[in-house]
Amino acid sequence: MNRIKEVLEEKGIKQTWLAEKLGKSYNMVNGYVQNRQQPRLEILNEIANILDVDVKDLIVSNKS
Repeated sequence: MNRIKEVLEEKGIKQTWLAEKLGKSYNMVNGYVQNRQQPRLEILNEIANILDVDVKDLIVSNKS
């Protein structure tokens, strides 16, 4: 699970913008945002850099 959707909403950023910056299709990014698929670690790092957040902010922890 990831928090990409929450971070995009917090920053007021559209999925289409993120897809363009990543060089990925909207459908691919939407899959990440909706947690239908998980990005590879390299892509997650790239998303964190683009959104100017720590990669840890994009990951949902299973710890209580």
